[in-house]
Amino acid sequence: MIERNQIWKLYGTRYKDMTVQLLNETDLAGLIGDRKTRIGIKPNLVVASPAEFGGTTHTEVVAGIIEYLQANKFENIVIAEGSWVGDRTAQAYEYCGYNALGRKYGVPLIDTQKDKWHSVDCAGMKLNIVDCVDQIDFLINVPVLKGHCQTRMTCALKNMKGLLPNSEKSRFHRMGLHKPIAHLQAGIRQDFIVVDHICGDLDFEEGGNPVVRNCVMAALDPVLVDSYACYLMHYTPDDVPYVRMAEKLGIGSTDLSRAQIINLGGPGSEKEELPREDKILEVSYAVTEVDSCSACYANLVGALWKLREEGLLEKLKDPIGIGQGMQGKTGKLGVGKCTKDYDVCIMGCPPEEEKIYQELRQYILQQQ
Repeated sequence: MIERNQIWKLYGTRYKDMTVQLLNETDLAGLIGDRKTRIGIKPNLVVASPAEFGGTTHTEVVAGIIEYLQANKFENIVIAEGSWVGDRTAQAYEYCGYNALGRKYGVPLIDTQKDKWHSVDCAGMKLNIVDCVDQIDFLINVPVLKGHCQTRMTCALKNMKGLLPNSEKSRFHRMGLHKPIAHLQAGIRQDFIVVDHICGDLDFEEGGNPVVRNCVMAALDPVLVDSYACYLMHYTPDDVPYVRMAEKLGIGSTDLSRAQIINLGGPGSEKEELPREDKILEVSYAVTEVDSCSACYANLVGALWKLREEGLLEKLKDPIGIGQGMQGKTGKLGVGKCTKDYDVCIMGCPPEEEKIYQELRQYILQQQ
């Protein structure tokens, strides 16, 4: 049976079969025990985007989990997720193939954007968590190992944000993201983690520039998983503050020197570290950001990259304001409805990447 200081990994392209093998090797059934246990599966469906783009959990991985559980006589299974603010979970469930998955296996889908919620004391911080969490006895977290435009990396710990109402997701950004993400772990227990490390985008959580690794991992400790993800992406836990904060709250360990990385092999298993990516840092100098939501900021960064590739970003003379901290303030150029009082505001909540790109492009050209 898997131990808390272990991370098991398997490489290949038959993702469903690989997942089943991992769960057999780690004895997930023995870990759960009672066949009447209500099991929740939490994928990452941040947007309605194909898993091949590097932002969402592959259905094959979730299918492997379900097939393994049903083969071991676990029938009380649900899938629960809530997309980021600005996108609809219902659309992501359909577009990403989860509606078809649920019908095939007879597993209901919970849209946490529509669920009721309640306040929970999370290690001294009151946070609002959706009600379905209390109805789940054993939670299987299925994050994508990928980059993030504001926290650099996202994997096991941050994926729990999908179990918050939209209003609380927005409040997390006003609170600085890292501290509430860490404290959230005291309110939602992850019992088992299956990491989709197949083709995560190393910069943007919504995907678009996938880096293929064709790997699936299994673990128990979300802090250890995220520490390992940091290592793979050339960061340390101190570069992603919520990882270290979660350790201090007693959620898990960042000590990779005591971890056992059990590599079961497969094609590509000799490659471990990912290429270094710094796309966000290369364009962030043009932005003045305070408490922005991930969707808004990610769309802005994507637009700035297009402008950079055209040689236009360097011609932008005014800093771009963005974020909830800009509400009621004034300036020359802003993105999102929080900057509605700016001289020029690219409206939306969030505005689409293409809209930001086109309007910024026009703004720059008019300055010439």
